[in-house]
Amino acid sequence: MHIQLQKIPIKELVEGYENNDEEGGVVAYADSKKARLNIRPKYQREFVYKDKQRDEVIRTILHNFPLNTMYWVKNTESNAEFEYEVLDGQQRSISICEYFKGNFSVEGQYFHNLPEDKKKQFLDYELMIYICEGKDSEKLEWFRVINIAGEKLTEQELRNAVYASVWLSDAKRVFSKRNCKAVQRGDRYLKGVSIRQEILETVIAWRVGKREDKAICEYMAKCAKECKNADSLWAYFSTVIEWVEMKFPKYRKEMKGLEWGLLYNAHKDKDLDSKELEAKVALLMQDDEVQKKSGIYEYVLSGNEKHLNLRAFDEKTKREVYEAQGGICKICGKECEIEEMEGDHIVPWSKGGKTEKENCQMLCRACNREKGAR
Repeated sequence: MHIQLQKIPIKELVEGYENNDEEGGVVAYADSKKARLNIRPKYQREFVYKDKQRDEVIRTILHNFPLNTMYWVKNTESNAEFEYEVLDGQQRSISICEYFKGNFSVEGQYFHNLPEDKKKQFLDYELMIYICEGKDSEKLEWFRVINIAGEKLTEQELRNAVYASVWLSDAKRVFSKRNCKAVQRGDRYLKGVSIRQEILETVIAWRVGKREDKAICEYMAKCAKECKNADSLWAYFSTVIEWVEMKFPKYRKEMKGLEWGLLYNAHKDKDLDSKELEAKVALLMQDDEVQKKSGIYEYVLSGNEKHLNLRAFDEKTKREVYEAQGGICKICGKECEIEEMEGDHIVPWSKGGKTEKENCQMLCRACNREKGAR
């Protein structure tokens, strides 16, 4: 990786600035022919600065204070559309250009309202830009390093840097825009911010069957190479949402953010009756033994009680039962310290047992584990 520091005045950065979002992208730093800088390459995120952060960039420049260093990549391919692309500094670059264009004010002053000497000072301000040249893998690794500070990228945004493609552009259109198709179709079942690529990451993880970086990367690499659009991923997502709505027609807030795709993958071929499922869910929602209400849905599908986070005996109850038993395990008869024992339901929750003193017995860890495994 070759890195060289350059000082570029703002008046050169803002030349030819255009912000057309996805249609024409965000470009600037033009010469007499065309824009030379791609401010928002495919791996960059949407503009996420809040107004306060954006305004602080401008205040820093107006007070002639040093602004954090930015990084550009120099494209070496002969057919590259742009000579440079922003590796780090998209938020600051757009803030500067938007202020120059007069699209917001700072402390009541737009750029065109500044005194002439302040305008000149702003335009002459030199940005510290590191120009980087190297292989894609080197650029991504450098991107990870410099991304430690500031508005940190999500893992999916970093993956997008490697697997930029026609397929990814279409997937972002469907899953990564504000009010995108995925949000419109299934927002009440999803958790995450679409423009930070969190929904896209979720749906890919569902599709591959696990939230594992390697599996997600392999899927993206395959799609980048073989697919022209994200229709298949959208079809899968739509099927998942249809299945959820069919099996659990009554919506509850606890349904938001569950791993519905993984549940669909595991249980889609089962003969599940929606009325029976709803009756079980309704009953469990009223059960004060169930501490994790959102886990009810996974429980009624899998039967695994671990998803319910059932109430455990408190320390006071365990101490009282321990003393009453004389520190003797109810199963093996071994004498133990209280720290070596665990509270156990005599009548299990699945058979109507409650978490109360009369239903508690103290067992040594080995006996409790053996009983739980039966």
